[in-house]
Amino acid sequence: MGLFRHYVRARLQDCVMGWMEDLRPDALRDVGGRVLEVGFGTGLNLRHYPPTVESLAALDPLDLGAMDDKVESRMRQVPFPVERFSLRADGELPFESGSFDSVVTTWTLCSIPDPQAALREMRRVLRPGGSYFFVEHGRSDERGVAAWQDRIDPIWTRIADGCHINRRHDEAMREAGFEVPVLDRFRYKGPRILAEMYRGRATV
Repeated sequence: MGLFRHYVRARLQDCVMGWMEDLRPDALRDVGGRVLEVGFGTGLNLRHYPPTVESLAALDPLDLGAMDDKVESRMRQVPFPVERFSLRADGELPFESGSFDSVVTTWTLCSIPDPQAALREMRRVLRPGGSYFFVEHGRSDERGVAAWQDRIDPIWTRIADGCHINRRHDEAMREAGFEVPVLDRFRYKGPRILAEMYRGRATV
């Protein structure tokens, strides 16, 4: 397992998440100021951040292993400072309340063990008037598709490193105290149970 984590896991994530590269620009175009990215992964969002970004706190528990040099290279190519934190998102974050102008997640909420705790912390560290920008895959609005997601989720979670395919992210955000004024629900390419997307902006 240690060898897998060091040499394979981060490379596999980098490859798989690269398949959805075309969705990142629209999700990130209005991000600005002091930014917290939860679920930084291998840094695939970096080149899509606009010039309005002043700094980035990058949060992720992933052991990058052999990918670390590549990720460091990506960080050096952006014009703003990036500080990495190897932390889970659903614990107490080491930032004061109201520390960030923007919070970002891209395909992250599906795999956080306690998404409600993570969302509450994201809301806490976001300043009043700040925005939470997201693109996530989750539960379908169609009952038949959602039923299949429920059936397959226990198996998928085991083979996909904790990823859940049946979470209703907009409801979770509202339960954590966010308002969700912008929400785009659409189907992306690939199997329907994996391709139900949530993209938008939430506010405190």
